[in-house]
Amino acid sequence: MAVCPHEWLLYCRPGFEKDLSAELADKTAHAGQGGYPIAARDSGHVRFVLDPETPANEVHRALPLEALVFARQSLVAFPPLEALPRDDRLSAIVDLVVASGWSFESIWQETPDTNEEKALAGLMKALRKPLESTLKKRGALRRKAGGRRLHLFWTAGDRVQLAMSFPGNRAEHLGGIPRLKFPREAPSRSTLKLEEAWHVFVPREAWPARLSDSMQAADLGAAPGGWTYQLVRKGMYVYAIDNGPMDDALMASGQVEHLREDGFVWQPPMRLDWLVCDIVDKPMRVIDMVERWLVAPWCHEAIFNLKLPMKKRWDEVSRCLERLASSLDQAGIRARIRCRHLYHDREEVTVHVCLLD
Repeated sequence: MAVCPHEWLLYCRPGFEKDLSAELADKTAHAGQGGYPIAARDSGHVRFVLDPETPANEVHRALPLEALVFARQSLVAFPPLEALPRDDRLSAIVDLVVASGWSFESIWQETPDTNEEKALAGLMKALRKPLESTLKKRGALRRKAGGRRLHLFWTAGDRVQLAMSFPGNRAEHLGGIPRLKFPREAPSRSTLKLEEAWHVFVPREAWPARLSDSMQAADLGAAPGGWTYQLVRKGMYVYAIDNGPMDDALMASGQVEHLREDGFVWQPPMRLDWLVCDIVDKPMRVIDMVERWLVAPWCHEAIFNLKLPMKKRWDEVSRCLERLASSLDQAGIRARIRCRHLYHDREEVTVHVCLLD
């Protein structure tokens, strides 16, 4: 009989392990699943150890990656293999794969997003070909295996954790990190936050219908125009609301109307397609403002950031999301709400709301 994994391995931004652990503990408890997190500060990952009678793939399906805020990647895993001998790291890895009965179409070797672990690149490169060759011979690595992927998560030269991911419930980037190129003409690096948000929240096949040049948008707290730049690049007409100056090139596009007004009180002249907002303020004050827009309703979709407190970040995020969902429900507004701590976020999370007309 194949051995069964009983761990859930999740990647996160270093420094947010405690926040991810709190989220996992809260959500597994609500789902009726038992377990506990193991996380070291600034390690960039959390191991969630499940009750022995609970298969990891059961929790993995019940709490998919898209429903988690602080996780970059979500994997079904075995406990780490430790004290691997320098002259034979492969045997223990291959033995565990064979014992698991796993089969997969590809192998990814990864490390936490820290400078120390990046030094393991040479080891992973040296192991790649012999590992692939051996697992092909043992029948584990094969062409038709349902898109499953084996992950080798190295945290030291003699310590690796074996995990599996499944199509539709994983990040499709190494380490869960999207590699977006900063446009030279963009007025600020914050532009990458909105671009990443679209990749995460809007399916690529829906971009022509939901991010088109016939649309109008508002950018609250726009200056100097990092998020406005993304809207203009999609061909939208943008109301840029900010008392500060906007980028000259954006204003020369003819697609931006700059209004020196307070983003918390400004009202659009008509219902717009998009509201975006990267205002630095108390999270609940931003929620109050977004609620007003959505209940009116003054937009079809919204993407906005919530700046996080230094402590109890998950508690604050949970409180804000519950308040928003409750307010929309009371107003009879049907909506899909998602929230993620994106790679290009720092001390904030990004929320997406799509009204379901």
